Amino acid sequence: MGPHRVSRDLVETVVRRDRLVVAGGLALITSLAWLYLLTGAGMDMGDMDMGDMDMGNMDMSGMDMAGMHMAWDARYAVIMFLMWWIMMIAMMMPSAAPMILLFAAVNRRSRERDAPWVPTTFFATGYLIAWAGFSLGATAIHWSLDRSGLMTPAMASSADWLGAVLLIAAGLYQLTPLKHACLRHCRSPVAFVTAHWQPGRAGALRMGLWHGAFCVACCWVVMGLLFYGGVMSFTWIVGLSIFVLLEKLLPAGHGFGYVTGAGFIAWGLWLLATKLLA
Repeated sequence: MGPHRVSRDLVETVVRRDRLVVAGGLALITSLAWLYLLTGAGMDMGDMDMGDMDMGNMDMSGMDMAGMHMAWDARYAVIMFLMWWIMMIAMMMPSAAPMILLFAAVNRRSRERDAPWVPTTFFATGYLIAWAGFSLGATAIHWSLDRSGLMTPAMASSADWLGAVLLIAAGLYQLTPLKHACLRHCRSPVAFVTAHWQPGRAGALRMGLWHGAFCVACCWVVMGLLFYGGVMSFTWIVGLSIFVLLEKLLPAGHGFGYVTGAGFIAWGLWLLATKLLA
């Protein structure tokens, strides 16, 4: 076996190992995020304000904790921010994996041409910072809705009209050119890398921020549906995660977006109609 064959085999082994390391890291981060959510997202009964509890409305067997309100102090606000951010990581990391893996591959080829090596973590960190910004805004909205009495202790909308507004808003946004322009960026990792490649660690961080910003702009209104179905509802979290994944990976993802948009609008109008006719 000649030296060139040995060198080529060594490079291929390193490439495969590098790809496995990045994929394994993404899988680990996603798994830890889901585990955090499944174990309560850092919340316990001590985070409840028991002063307004109506024992007559409390059904412990069904965990219907009517009358219990969250105490929004600084500690609880941090817990809620972390809940939102880690929930976004759990939901969005699978659909971001193709882009992150492509960045790692392109960066690896650049390294083979003696360019400075940039860890993929810089790109991934930029992406997560973008979702941290969204989570900060979501936490502020959550606080406002909670203070206004529009959220149940289960962290879902307590008013049918609010749920209808959220559904109709999500449906209308699904039909807008802005939504589909952002979706094109999320669905086309190669086009994004070609148009937005920046060298160095700072460049990788900025690229991650840009890609994260496109993903936030693509999905932020749909993520607002968690306020309708339940911020900590496992069914809604999993359902929206699958929705985002299908929209980004299906060959007919744009058509899927239009169809679901019409479905959200119809759902919201049905909620309004049933409320008015009740």
